[in-house]
Amino acid sequence: MIATDEQTPLSNTSCDQAVAPIGVFDSGVGGLTVVAALQRMLPHERILYIGDTARVPYGGKSAETVTRYSREISDFLIAERAKLIVVACNTASALAVPTLAPSSSVPLLGVLQPGAVAAVKSTINKRIGVIGTKATIGSSAYEKAIRSLDSDVTVSSVACPLLVPLIEEGLFDDEVTGIVLRRYLEPMLAQGIDTLVLGCTHYPLLKRAIQNICGPGVTLVNSAENCALAVKDLLASQTEVDSINHNDHRLDIVLTDSSEGFLRVAVKSLNLTIDTLAFRQIGK
Repeated sequence: MIATDEQTPLSNTSCDQAVAPIGVFDSGVGGLTVVAALQRMLPHERILYIGDTARVPYGGKSAETVTRYSREISDFLIAERAKLIVVACNTASALAVPTLAPSSSVPLLGVLQPGAVAAVKSTINKRIGVIGTKATIGSSAYEKAIRSLDSDVTVSSVACPLLVPLIEEGLFDDEVTGIVLRRYLEPMLAQGIDTLVLGCTHYPLLKRAIQNICGPGVTLVNSAENCALAVKDLLASQTEVDSINHNDHRLDIVLTDSSEGFLRVAVKSLNLTIDTLAFRQIGK
């Protein structure tokens, strides 16, 4: 059940940072994979999720545009008293976080760095594959982050522009999706990668299909899971904002345009319960 509420104020009027929400945003609703991971690891936290469905996808847009969108949404979340912001979008993490994080009034975390760290820890033969949007792969952000941690690692990156549309159609186990995945993955597998970074927060919804193609010898690095771990560690280090002694568990979602088709698919696949769903205009 998804309750739609366009009028109720989203912000928590309490000044207690412990019960303030974790703000999360993505260009669409694929970032709900991060929300699901956060809920598993931080079951007491309130989460306010912004899906910029009016301007999705970010993957083909310029760095300047992605940064402007990300700043507008971050400002909205801060106005809603978010105690930290998770950029649940690999494209925005690559293109906007380096610009926005230094001046943000609350901690601002992307999904890219935690994924890079996990990949370097995972690889044995030092051959890592990365799949993502055109913008994420074009930025070389994962390759730079991985090689800054271990310069001996070889990184193979492939842009996969067809995957997000297939996921948003709910074609997780479809024959067409399998054909497309093999087209993207087989060249990297031929290079002997032993670790594959799912460099888009939509992609964990295809985890089973991807693992079937890669086989047991390739470890999948889920950027959503590793980002949630980074958030958990951050909150544990700042007890004044950790809600472990409270029980304000809830999920409020704001979309900038209607996207209930894929929203319902994602909610069902990730076993999420939404407390409120609102539609708001953010930015221009």
